[in-house]
Amino acid sequence: MKTQPEIRRIRTSGLKIAGLVVAGLFAAHPAAAQSGADVARAYREAHEAEIVRDFAELLTYPNRARDLEDVTRAAEYIRDELRAVGVTSELLRIDGVAPLVYGELRVPDAERTLGIYVHYDGQPVDPSNWTHPPFEPTLYTASMESGGTPRPMPEPGDPVDPEWRLYARSAGDDKAPIAAILPVLRAFREEGVQPTSNLVFFFDGEEEAGSRHLGQYMEMAADRIADIDVWLFFDGPAHQSGRPQLTFGVRGSMGMEVTVYGATRNLHSGHYGNWTPDTGNILARLLASMKDETGRVLVEGWYDTVEPLGPEERAALEAMPPVDEALKRELGLVWTEGEPETLSERILLPALNIRGITSGNTGALARNIIPNTAVAALGIRLVKGNEADHLRRLIVEHIEGQGFHVVSEDPDMEARLRYPRIAKVTGGGGSPAARTGMDNPFVQEIITAASAAADRAFEPGALVLAPGLGGTLPLYLFTDVAGKPAVNVPVANHDNNQHAPDENLRIANLWYAIDLYAALLTIPITVF
Repeated sequence: MKTQPEIRRIRTSGLKIAGLVVAGLFAAHPAAAQSGADVARAYREAHEAEIVRDFAELLTYPNRARDLEDVTRAAEYIRDELRAVGVTSELLRIDGVAPLVYGELRVPDAERTLGIYVHYDGQPVDPSNWTHPPFEPTLYTASMESGGTPRPMPEPGDPVDPEWRLYARSAGDDKAPIAAILPVLRAFREEGVQPTSNLVFFFDGEEEAGSRHLGQYMEMAADRIADIDVWLFFDGPAHQSGRPQLTFGVRGSMGMEVTVYGATRNLHSGHYGNWTPDTGNILARLLASMKDETGRVLVEGWYDTVEPLGPEERAALEAMPPVDEALKRELGLVWTEGEPETLSERILLPALNIRGITSGNTGALARNIIPNTAVAALGIRLVKGNEADHLRRLIVEHIEGQGFHVVSEDPDMEARLRYPRIAKVTGGGGSPAARTGMDNPFVQEIITAASAAADRAFEPGALVLAPGLGGTLPLYLFTDVAGKPAVNVPVANHDNNQHAPDENLRIANLWYAIDLYAALLTIPITVF
């Protein structure tokens, strides 16, 4: 792996990128048709190796949001790269917080403004779980699972196999969009092509930490983002079928913990077994009361506030390609929760999952004790219509209905001697769900442009339109707080090991991202 200076020295002044000739899409803007498609394709074909190497350089920057020194260096690198391709860029700062990379590219006489959201931070890493160090990008001939092997980074002029995989933290989530945006803008700049929209870039440095200060950054830039017509969220994976997709909403998320209590201390299981309350069993029965064997949540009122889909969303859901049987084979599953409902249908419902359980130890560390506490971490996923406080209250009421006295702090002796069953409940809040209507006119034109790009890169009708994405993004700040439509534009391969060791990006997905972004940035002026 080359060092950052070595990689930077081989950068050419112009990166060639791919762009698709979208039949009829640019008829109202012939210059955009020629520049955004033909020129872009020639650039990519001539300089694929440089694009891969530049992506690798970006991936060498550690980017955990809480490591302020590291994440600031990553932000400064991205700011400088944006400036190099003609974007007016700066860092917005809040003390003690990862900076936000803000950029503008204003186009004379442009009639619309696109906001582009990307996050440049990544999940924490435990290097001991990785095949290679997570911030030393390693190129493979194919995925590790399919027998791929490491290979050197290509030199300028070398052919690039689109099935290669680049392994590093944030390769799929979420530095890939940055690696695709930069060559698109560089090609446009060198060939004299102007985007047909004003562009505003909002690169978040703490999305993986909950985007807790993103709202403040939006307030800091309020006058500069007020004219944005539609936000594009460049994040997330392609559809599990391998086909490209657009999504129009995200789930919200909330975490809670439930602790149940037995004796004031751990007790010897021989001396006290069959007598002292068994906390693990108590917790298991409580958790089992929340969800039946089919996966239906039994908390009263759990599904009552789900906002129904509109006709466009319902039609899109019905048109989505079937993937459940293939996924079950891939993941070794005989059954799934909610059958016969599909994965696409299930992620449009609020979910209640157990993220972890602790009660004593297992394996070689197991001891002959009855633990004095047992703890469960709950993961709740919200959908449009849900309020986090409301769902939390429903869970608390359910626990009370099972005969528990609910507290928010460890009980004192008086409480222990008064109530036979005590449960401490902590956590809540989280991020709300959000969804944009597919009938919005700005959204419809995004769909048109993305469909044309997907048709050329894959096959006619390849683009999947999904009403919702299973993961969580801070979409609500843009849709509900700022009142703007937002479309999620995922490009990573669905098997990119997002958030896990050996995260990766398939090079073909990077090429598609370049194609797609070139199309989105040159939507005809006359559309809106």
